[in-house]
Amino acid sequence: MGVVIEREIWEPKPMSYVFLFASCFASISLLPYYSRGGAAARGAAASSLFDLGPTAPFLRFQRSFFLLYSLASVMEGLESVFGEYEYAHFSREQMAICLAAGAAAALFLGSFSGIFSDVIGPRKACVLFCILHLLVGILKSMSRHPSIWVASVCLSLASSVFSFCFETWMVTEHEKQGHRQDLLSDTFWLMTFFESACLVGSQGLANLLFKDFDKGFFSPSAPAALLAIISILYIRKEWNGCQQQSIIGSYRKSFSAHVLNDKRIWLLSWAQSSIHFSMSVFWILWAPTIVGDGREVHLSRLYPCFIGSRMLGSTTFPWFLGGVSSLHNEEYLISAYVVAGLSLLIVSYDYQEIGVLVILFCIYHACVGFILPSLARLRTMYVPNELRGGMISFSLAPANAAIFLVLLQGGYHWKLANSMIMALAALGLLAAAGCIHVLRWWRKQPRPNWHKS
Repeated sequence: MGVVIEREIWEPKPMSYVFLFASCFASISLLPYYSRGGAAARGAAASSLFDLGPTAPFLRFQRSFFLLYSLASVMEGLESVFGEYEYAHFSREQMAICLAAGAAAALFLGSFSGIFSDVIGPRKACVLFCILHLLVGILKSMSRHPSIWVASVCLSLASSVFSFCFETWMVTEHEKQGHRQDLLSDTFWLMTFFESACLVGSQGLANLLFKDFDKGFFSPSAPAALLAIISILYIRKEWNGCQQQSIIGSYRKSFSAHVLNDKRIWLLSWAQSSIHFSMSVFWILWAPTIVGDGREVHLSRLYPCFIGSRMLGSTTFPWFLGGVSSLHNEEYLISAYVVAGLSLLIVSYDYQEIGVLVILFCIYHACVGFILPSLARLRTMYVPNELRGGMISFSLAPANAAIFLVLLQGGYHWKLANSMIMALAALGLLAAAGCIHVLRWWRKQPRPNWHKS
């Protein structure tokens, strides 16, 4: 008698999506009630998302910005979905070399793109981001297969520009229009929330529009190119104000004094670099880690769980900042780094069941959702607006260098195991928690000479 072995394809329970959606909705809808209740000071910190009246001009500015930011986030999401489809046809070595080419572009060109943005103005940097996506869309529509290397370089450079250009532009316009500084924190966590929502939406849009990825001129990159054109026209129509440009000589002196010679910025840069490196490592290794034992998994159904967890983490940021808790934001940021690091460390140390892996990865993404707006708030405290883009691109240089080496050693030369790479990302997060702790301790001390001697 033969024995029939049933193959079970693992997938998350439908209630997982319901739980994440309901938690995000409850976190946002209940925030005004709890932030307004109690002391009057707590009411002053209520989320501007629900605060009408005096903040109506700010809400108009915020909604106009988020429309553009959402278009840019969908562009990033569409290219990531189609990029994964293209890489699926490569061998591991080919994929590693192609990704390494993009990491090299982000390292050698992206590291200076923030400085370039500060000099020419963040508005033009946002246009550059759209032009890069438009260029990739045209290349893939005309000749998809020969353009994969150029596309990898262009998209990596576009991602580097995306990491700072819209934030820098928003902060500059926020100050230029005279809005209250405390309202910036609301925009920061909403940026993470909207970006995550657009990443999920772009995956659904890609699945809806393109059942067949070989359709002549209307390639999968055509929607991203169309969104790039719409974004450029929107920028010219709605954000056509005069952008202040910097003189290279004075900018170099300011950058050296306020970024290169400031110990606080070095600590903040390491914290930013570590979270960027861990996110890149996660998206490279999460699928091989989950299917490492040969079991079949619906990977596309896990993606919304991870991004939904990041959305939920971002909604917790205003709760800790708006007076609900007596602790400082830095104290929670330290905890978030530690929890994120331990989540990845457990995965790298010992392989778990798929359900446990998914839970650990969701915890990691919830921490990421809290960390990203917290770092943006710290940049506002320590970095001058005119140097913001340069500081962000400067802080990502170590992460891009580490990603480049990891792709070559782990993906091409096979000298690094996946568990070792994830362990390095986890240790970087734990070291970042130490950096934030030192930064918080320095802030409590009498103001010393922060610059290097």
